[in-house]
Amino acid sequence: MFLKLNCAENFGLECLKVEVEVDINKGQTSFNIVGLGDTAIQEAKSRIYSAIKNSDFEYPYNFRILINLAPADIPKEGPAYDLPMAVGIISLHNHLQFNLENSLFAGELALDGSVRKTKGILPMAIYAKQNNIKNLFIPEENKEEAGLIKDINIYPVKNLKQLIRHLNSQEEIQRHVQTESFENKQSYELDMALVKGQEFTKRALEIAASGSHNILMSGPPGSGKTLLARTLPSILPRITQEEALEVTKIYSIAGLLNKGFINERPFRSPHHTISNVALVGGGRMPRPGEISLSHRGVLFLDEFPEFPRQVLEVMRQPLEDGVITISRAQGTLTFPARFILVASQNPCPCGYLTDPDRQCTCAPGQILRYQKKISGPLLDRIDLHIEVPRINFEKLSQDSLSENSDSIRARVENAREIQNKRFEGKPVLTNGEMGNAEIREHCRLKDESLELLKTAVSQMHLSARSYNRILKLARTIADLSGIEKIKTEHIAEALQYRNKTE
Repeated sequence: MFLKLNCAENFGLECLKVEVEVDINKGQTSFNIVGLGDTAIQEAKSRIYSAIKNSDFEYPYNFRILINLAPADIPKEGPAYDLPMAVGIISLHNHLQFNLENSLFAGELALDGSVRKTKGILPMAIYAKQNNIKNLFIPEENKEEAGLIKDINIYPVKNLKQLIRHLNSQEEIQRHVQTESFENKQSYELDMALVKGQEFTKRALEIAASGSHNILMSGPPGSGKTLLARTLPSILPRITQEEALEVTKIYSIAGLLNKGFINERPFRSPHHTISNVALVGGGRMPRPGEISLSHRGVLFLDEFPEFPRQVLEVMRQPLEDGVITISRAQGTLTFPARFILVASQNPCPCGYLTDPDRQCTCAPGQILRYQKKISGPLLDRIDLHIEVPRINFEKLSQDSLSENSDSIRARVENAREIQNKRFEGKPVLTNGEMGNAEIREHCRLKDESLELLKTAVSQMHLSARSYNRILKLARTIADLSGIEKIKTEHIAEALQYRNKTE
């Protein structure tokens, strides 16, 4: 007796078709699963046995059960195959004629037969729609996630017994009504109005948000670097529906999605003990790392020099290309990683090298070793280098609030709108993403501006990459001013944010 059911395997942000082929014949009791399944799939034998028994169905003793996950040359992982395998066994053993065409099954089984939440359901729902699969049987806890995709029938399954009764036309499972639609619901605890002083740094953050530029803040402890970084999401443009769907897919695959659409731009702040795999993604079956979880949002690396050097160096290519490509024996996957890097550091080990009120206790060799922890090529990929000074008492004690995030975000959104029109029909969304061709087209300089930049390149020993990043930064500053042509003052301001010797 033979039966075939549909499932899918997450491969990067996409899904591959997997057919669950179930074959049962009389013989000595055995249960084998083939098709390059991982440990979780092999352990499904015990879960399926208990789930069938505890759902009041008869387990096929004195039968040889063979399940093939096809295609057999693609590695499979995770417990999502529990549900289709159990449905196939019950159907064949009880001679039930289910209509399984145009249906996809996914879900992990508990020992009592209930169906548990499974990661990666959103990409499966997208795959089902793209391949004209009309019915999707998934765990009830995943219904909001799958409900983001319209024009497919979503059946939230509570337990195995309920699903079998539905397929046998005994008890109908109510389809999930897709009521949720995309809506911007930005709400941030921190606001720029709460930050005392630091007008120069706030201006730099506004520029970073407008053009999606990376920024490094350096200053003594307590100067407000962390607070400033955490307020950056509050001035970023509202996330679009297309961006939200892309970010939601990433979180679904990572198993971090607890609701429907992610309506806010992500903010990730990993500890400096993070490994390079956790940062950029990877594993035997590669999963997205922190840089992908920060896609279209902010990645904040506090205490920048405390991160292991080999961990930071793996960010070079993603910072340049906006994607991370992970190659393993099983295949090569590409995850998006278009984020704003915000890094903060002390100027020396004790932190008081640039503090006018406290004396630095570090030896010159200690300071040099500390500052050399960040490589030149990595610093070269950071557009804005900011010195954040300690705030004096007068500014700290002021009762008046400074400009709030809403008014700053309005200017940022106006600048982004200019960029949207400029790059319409192109894969580039912001000035920070421009390549050489876009820079050549949109960053033309007049003679006096070109002369200023030439002098700066010579005196500051800037690399070709730094030269291009200054042009992109000046383009964003001009956009914030609503000016089409880059002027000398825009170049001059951009150069203020490259105060590091390259």
